[in-house]
Amino acid sequence: MAREKKQRRSNGRRSPLAAAALIGIGLILSGGIYAGASAALAATTETSAATTTLTAEDGEKLFQANCATCHGLDLQGTDNGPSLYGVGALAVEFQVSTGRMPMAMQGPQADQKPVQFTEEQILAMSEYVQSVAPGPDFPSDQLLDGEGDVSRGAELFRINCAMCHNVAAAGGALTEGKWAPDIQDTSALHIYAAMVTGPQNMPVFNDLNLTPEDKRDIISALLYQQEAEAPGGFTIGSLGPVAEGLFVWIFGIGGLVAITVWITAKSN
Repeated sequence: MAREKKQRRSNGRRSPLAAAALIGIGLILSGGIYAGASAALAATTETSAATTTLTAEDGEKLFQANCATCHGLDLQGTDNGPSLYGVGALAVEFQVSTGRMPMAMQGPQADQKPVQFTEEQILAMSEYVQSVAPGPDFPSDQLLDGEGDVSRGAELFRINCAMCHNVAAAGGALTEGKWAPDIQDTSALHIYAAMVTGPQNMPVFNDLNLTPEDKRDIISALLYQQEAEAPGGFTIGSLGPVAEGLFVWIFGIGGLVAITVWITAKSN
């Protein structure tokens, strides 16, 4: 009886190859199911993203939830924020897409920080403000193409902008804790928006101060400067002779003093 049981057990064992084959088939089926589900989910996401378009009504809801505390439900302004009548879509896009708005706290100037909204949400809020309080709107592509007169634009920038933003567009300090920001990496749209809307301490350059062609030339000069390599090598912040002189004093004269001490120590 014992031998018979032993024989039955040995006949009932599965081959190791069969187990490996079953595991392989299971892995293939699992991988196929996962890949198919992922593709279906991606397709659904892409379709929903492509068909989602926010309107001015959506922008109004976003504005009331995130901006009305300071600017008022009707854009009329409050003690904590100015009225938005007349600012237009361009100012909203500039302030929100650079992270300046919403402000984290009251201060001399709104600093840039990580953007809190998607591009679609920002455009929806811009459209809402433009519908209620019309103002400067988005420019034509020609003004932002960077194909203007670079030499003339650089001259216009030196005359109108360099006293605050530095001739190399590296920015600079102003009074009472304010500052002119670095615009060495600023997009063409935001350069134009800053000139037209006058954010923070910047004056407004309307078409009587700077014509559209003047603005196009300034944008072209700044875009050219952003792409150009520094001929002198390291720019030291592009702050001019002060930074360069300080560098010479610290490293140049400091190096000479160190060499003199070393020679004296060797001679002794």
